[in-house]
Amino acid sequence: MASVGKKEVIVITGVSTGLGLAMVKWYISQGHTVLGCARSAQKINQLNDEFDEFGKGGEQNQFTVVDILNEADVKRWSQDVISSFGAPTFLLNNASVANNKACLWQISGEEFNGVIDVNVKGTTNVIRHFVPEMIKAGKGVVVNFSSIGGRSSSPNVAPYCASKFAIEGLSKAMALELPAPLTCVPLHPGVINTPMLQKLLGEQHAAMYKSPEAWAQDACPFILAIDHSQNGMSLTAP
Repeated sequence: MASVGKKEVIVITGVSTGLGLAMVKWYISQGHTVLGCARSAQKINQLNDEFDEFGKGGEQNQFTVVDILNEADVKRWSQDVISSFGAPTFLLNNASVANNKACLWQISGEEFNGVIDVNVKGTTNVIRHFVPEMIKAGKGVVVNFSSIGGRSSSPNVAPYCASKFAIEGLSKAMALELPAPLTCVPLHPGVINTPMLQKLLGEQHAAMYKSPEAWAQDACPFILAIDHSQNGMSLTAP
């Protein structure tokens, strides 16, 4: 469990938009070191420019272009992060995509594979290259972002549901494998007005839900409070 005032080293995937970006801003505003990745070079450059000033005060933050499906990319990123900052105390696997809404039999194999690849295989790539160093350090919390779609089913999003049900099972199995006090949990963040929700529900319906920035005010400290007593539990952010 994170102690009050303690500064953490936090790795976050999918930082270019939505919940990832909101977490970056909140954690940096609280003085934590944030190491993030996303696929968009333009957005990564913007993040590095925006948060450069925080590095001048002794806290360093770094954002890197990484495709989490490319294991060589992930390996290079993890080695760079660990050599400069050490093993992270929190690893937040947030990067995720959703399919275009349609019945399962109407979704192409390519689109289905794309969802499973990013949400499950990409998450596993990140785990594979960060967690061994966290084990060596003898501490750390892995949070794999799940969804309401990982705990109940909805029509027209079968690939997304399949990927998030997989994240739930993957996280619970991994929790049994980790040496104490390391911790792994699947986290349902809640229903938030993100670009992904807008894709699934439409902008008008998505606007009924809280913004990522409002979500971060409660969810980010909740994540920092996760400890080994919750290992393997399916958690839901406030």
